Amino acid sequence: METDRIFITEKDYLRLTNLMESSTSHNLEDLEVELDRASIISDNEVPNDLVTMNSKIKFLDLKTNKDSIITIVYPQDANTNEAKISIFAPLGSALIGLKKNQKISWKFPNGKTKSLKVLEVLYQPEAAEDWHL
Repeated sequence: METDRIFITEKDYLRLTNLMESSTSHNLEDLEVELDRASIISDNEVPNDLVTMNSKIKFLDLKTNKDSIITIVYPQDANTNEAKISIFAPLGSALIGLKKNQKISWKFPNGKTKSLKVLEVLYQPEAAEDWHL
């Protein structure tokens, strides 16, 4: 994993730490590391190119040169058929807190390391002022 600076909104940080404490999932260490290294910012400080919870993003797998569009959601909203990826999934944990053009190398459960780059934040609740999300 790279150690470039990432940012998490205060609201997302609180919700995620509460979810992790009450979760029975045992594979949350990577997300925990990400949250520990993140700088926490208030919702009104969020740049519109930052990947936050419920953001729809376009990213590139630098090894395969394949781009994909996903939305990072809370576990109860995950639906792979709609490209809604849980924050508890390795891909969600890898991309949260990154900005447009930021890259990360992330080891997945299958042992392979993927290099990912955020190409665009297509939708972000804070930029859209969707405060209920």
